[in-house]
Amino acid sequence: MTITDQDNSQLLASLKDVNVYSHGHLPMAAAYCRHLQIAQTIDTLAASEMQLSPGQAVTAMVLDVLSGRSPLYHVKDFLAGQDIELLLGEDLDPERFSDYTLARSLDAIAACGTGRIVTELGIKAVQQFQLDTSAVSFDTTSTSVWGEYERDEQEAGPNVTLGHSKDQQPQLKQFMTELLCVDRGVPIFSRVVDGNASDKNLNNEMLQRIGKLMKAHGLGPGAFVYVADSAMVTQDNLALLGDNRFISRLPATFSACDLAIQEAIARDAWSEPQILQEISSSPSRPPAQYKAYETTVEIDGSIYRAVVIHSSAHDKRRQKKVERQLASSRTALEKVIKKLRTEYFCEADARSAVEDARKNNKGGLHVIRGDIQEYETRRPGRPPKNQSAPTATRYRVTWTIDENKSAIEELIKQAGCFVLITNIPQTGPDALDSLGVLRTYKGQYGVENDFAFLKDPLIVNDLFLKTPARIDALGVVLVIALLVARLMEVHMRRYLEIHGKTVSGLNNVKTKKPTFYAMTCTVMHIQVLVLNHLRLLKTPPNDRQAQFLIALGLDDSVFTDSSSTPTIIAPKVHS
Repeated sequence: MTITDQDNSQLLASLKDVNVYSHGHLPMAAAYCRHLQIAQTIDTLAASEMQLSPGQAVTAMVLDVLSGRSPLYHVKDFLAGQDIELLLGEDLDPERFSDYTLARSLDAIAACGTGRIVTELGIKAVQQFQLDTSAVSFDTTSTSVWGEYERDEQEAGPNVTLGHSKDQQPQLKQFMTELLCVDRGVPIFSRVVDGNASDKNLNNEMLQRIGKLMKAHGLGPGAFVYVADSAMVTQDNLALLGDNRFISRLPATFSACDLAIQEAIARDAWSEPQILQEISSSPSRPPAQYKAYETTVEIDGSIYRAVVIHSSAHDKRRQKKVERQLASSRTALEKVIKKLRTEYFCEADARSAVEDARKNNKGGLHVIRGDIQEYETRRPGRPPKNQSAPTATRYRVTWTIDENKSAIEELIKQAGCFVLITNIPQTGPDALDSLGVLRTYKGQYGVENDFAFLKDPLIVNDLFLKTPARIDALGVVLVIALLVARLMEVHMRRYLEIHGKTVSGLNNVKTKKPTFYAMTCTVMHIQVLVLNHLRLLKTPPNDRQAQFLIALGLDDSVFTDSSSTPTIIAPKVHS
């Protein structure tokens, strides 16, 4: 069949109004935003008379964050290449999402109270997804920024200032972010606070409000375990816990920590080593093995369980520190040796010097050893004729440094150990054994992973926010994006666990614990044709893409229906 110029013209005319979109995972993320009612919740809490509502602005920013982390001042450009009606439910002009409009939306969020928004969405997430709230994890991080950020005392938002930098950037100003998470990393509360805030004080403040906060989630004292890092363990914070159960790491600054580790090593009554794997292993990163020893510690008159944990991975990470300690010990003794005498007139004096050197360095990683050699030396003056020159007996000490093998062996054993402190009983209906305490504490890794998401430099450092209040509001946007990503992960893993299935993750590796990132990489090439608000999939999802859709409670209509929402399944009940 011959195609004429007229046919070509008609074909081009028919295609002129057809748009082709490669949304990737964004329609799926938008479906979860709709299910959580993010826009409606924000519009209810943050009153505004703007043509673009704060809820619509935040949803757009959340999707921009989840799109691949382009700076938020490019939201207008980002939306210009998207099917806005599919993602936001309305056919809005991208020009509405200007920097000025987004800034006003951030101001409206800051004015209504950022904590209220995160808490309200956290309550919805717990209820709708039936999240596991038996353990809540709390942690903080610092975010370094450039700029002056002058703030009036009456102005809302954090004090952006110098403080203890967890980014190893002490020369930069910063703000702090705190997160309270459930179900191994799903945020239910967050605040942006002053850059010089103390972790110990932030834990103290959280402990004062935790009862009220968890009551909003239907939980009373004793119904959940508060998990935090070692900054939580102070006398004041322990007193504030009341009836709340907790697990934390006992700081090495407490003498009880060293005593517990020494007791565990001396008794050598460890539990059988076990693998408690939270993330996928690889040949270069084999799973760690853990063994535990139970004892007790006393702090401020109260007795707590102390679970000494030996980790094979922790052992390897600490090996370099051990090597540094050994090098430092040897260097220090080399300086001492340079000051020691090597020649003595009296054997008793030589032996006394050797003994003094040994005593002064007893118990260290290295010891000084002195070897005494007797020798004859010619006396001063002219020797008599026809006779041998008179000699005198002298004593030479050769100083050497030997390793204290028992002390080094002790150090190596201690290097792999840390101590968890808890008030959870060993017996009874809510009891946890030693490895159960560790397993619950390891849920803290989810919060640490969350911080990597929240501190992406494309989002924070390339965004020119003029006021601390807008930084506070930006924190809400990032946490909501994090909430959506974590809920999608939770649901995928829950579905696969219930049905005993796997999906093909990165590099086509079968996994029961897919990540949000693996899902985004898998569905990135799905294309949709749009003509006059009618949408048609150019090609249906392939088998691998369909696996992720099903695990998310979605089907391919999510790419064509702007009202699509996921079908949520209940978690598996473990006996």
